[in-house]
Amino acid sequence: MTTSRALVLFSGGQDSTVALAWALERFDSVETIGFDYGQRHRIELECRLTIRDRLPALSPLYKARLGPDHLVDLSALGAISDTALTRESEIAFAETGLPTTFVPGRNLIFLSFAAAVAYRRNAKHIVLGVCETDYSGYPDCRDDTIKAMQVALGLGLDRRLVLHTPLMWRDKAQTFALAHALGGKPLLDLVIEDSHSCYLGDRTQRHGWGFGCGHCPACELRAKGYAAYLAAPDDTGPSHES
Repeated sequence: MTTSRALVLFSGGQDSTVALAWALERFDSVETIGFDYGQRHRIELECRLTIRDRLPALSPLYKARLGPDHLVDLSALGAISDTALTRESEIAFAETGLPTTFVPGRNLIFLSFAAAVAYRRNAKHIVLGVCETDYSGYPDCRDDTIKAMQVALGLGLDRRLVLHTPLMWRDKAQTFALAHALGGKPLLDLVIEDSHSCYLGDRTQRHGWGFGCGHCPACELRAKGYAAYLAAPDDTGPSHES
């Protein structure tokens, strides 16, 4: 019997947490990989461990399928990236039109390292929570970029890899709905309480949608998405009980 094995790029944020649950529903064995690149919101590295610890209690399937975690030191990326995610600088829009939180090449580098680990772990599938529908405009989150990387990685490794992006065409409201559809209220509560998206790494303020400063672009997207999720008609998605 062939075992389907997947590697999930897991940051500890809302999107990657939902992507991890999605993978656990579909693959026999699921491992996770995270990256420490000196990010300003390093608290997410602690959140990812909390989520991994709590996921198995939500479902026997999760408990049986969740495999090892891999944390990669990418401090060199932080050292060469003069961005608002790796420096204490203002979060704004640069002359390029991109937000100053854009770390050039970040997802390309993440995928290259993930592919190397997947090769070693004999995992054919790589799952990541990038999204082109409701995001900050990062070019390395776009569908075309991910498809091009799949081709490049397959050629470079001489082994077919499949990059899965289950959130690519979902906005934040639909991502909250997917969490509920996958794991009911327990998974939705886990996403709200324990995942982290705030660029400033603020976990001192608890909002209805989770912890965060409430005013950075990541918090604004998450707050807007949660409000839209709660406002959605009951017949178009799961129950919105809190």
